[in-house]
Amino acid sequence: MKKIIRVWDLPIRVFHWLLVLCIIGSIISVNLGGNAIEWHAYFGYSILTLLAFRIIWGFIGSKHARFASFLPNKKAILDYLQGSAPRVLGHNPVGALSVFALLFALIVQVTTGLFVDDEIAFQGPLAKYVSSSLASFLSEIHEGNQVVIYTLITIHIAAIWYYNKFKGENLIKPMISGDKEIDPSEEANYSPADLGQASKDGVLQRGFALLLLSVIAVVVGYFITK
Repeated sequence: MKKIIRVWDLPIRVFHWLLVLCIIGSIISVNLGGNAIEWHAYFGYSILTLLAFRIIWGFIGSKHARFASFLPNKKAILDYLQGSAPRVLGHNPVGALSVFALLFALIVQVTTGLFVDDEIAFQGPLAKYVSSSLASFLSEIHEGNQVVIYTLITIHIAAIWYYNKFKGENLIKPMISGDKEIDPSEEANYSPADLGQASKDGVLQRGFALLLLSVIAVVVGYFITK
């Protein structure tokens, strides 16, 4: 019988799929242009809210959601690339690099988006507080950073396909159910400490996460409409 371990708590799973939907909506709306740019802004504010939640949850969330549990270092990365590192329930060292890179790129995108001013159809809520030259500079970063985000997303999708195709590991299923199924024959490939640390995912934790997300949404809404 396979051992079932809760890896991703509900708040992380909801964050992940809402982020996916918001990014898709953001890409579609910005390419439609015209009046759709307003929806692009709404998706951007939503992504900002989700990122703020993820950063906080990365310090106070469940075991595998915490940044400390998958913070990569040189030795861990080299061991993993050489195939000498134990398997992990959460993000492996290379996957962790991808996660941090994508989070950083998205933070840059939403932050610069607050200062965008195309002088035609849209002005970010913070553009009025900076000079036109600085707003123009940040707008250029916002536009150029799209390439970085598209590249990281492509790598992320390719990695999911690779692990499913060549390593027989479905990375999407645990992000839906929250659980990872470990075959008894594979337990030796994992660190005993890792197998013994399932993520907490109770009602109180979920309720607190919802409260936290709501507070962040209110704060973001206040500042963008002020």
